[in-house]
Amino acid sequence: MKLLNRLFCLMMWVPAHQAALAARPFPLAGTWELVAADRLLPDGTREADFGVQPSGLMMIDSDGRYTVQIYQQGRPRFSGGDKKSGTAQEFRAAVEGSSTHFGRLAIDEPSRTLTFIIESAAFANWEGTRQERRYALKGDELSYRVPARPDGHVPLSVWRRLR
Repeated sequence: MKLLNRLFCLMMWVPAHQAALAARPFPLAGTWELVAADRLLPDGTREADFGVQPSGLMMIDSDGRYTVQIYQQGRPRFSGGDKKSGTAQEFRAAVEGSSTHFGRLAIDEPSRTLTFIIESAAFANWEGTRQERRYALKGDELSYRVPARPDGHVPLSVWRRLR
């Protein structure tokens, strides 16, 4: 009888435990404001990647769905007022002065790794990819490093949770 009682308790505990885990909100859920968008150079130097005062917002819901927007301030406006008739320089500044994507976010807290499962991005090469990023979380400040670019530069993003 004790064995049946224990089995019954175990069978009831597993679904309840799984439901409790599923109900737990995503640990990074919230709205985050960009503090810095820098790059680390191969020699260890850190410099601004999106100008001296970039702006950005990252929003993560309780299920881990996210959206990220990073913009360089002072991007030139399109002289014709219509983005379809922009010049080569205007298009280049628009592309190089922004980084936007959305999708799902997975977190592995023990290894301090975020995985961005990118559904759509302004840089189409990122669509459908999974990008792992080592992160640090100190209070309401989140920072992570993007994998190194072909030139060896490592983008570094720093965010502050808005309350």
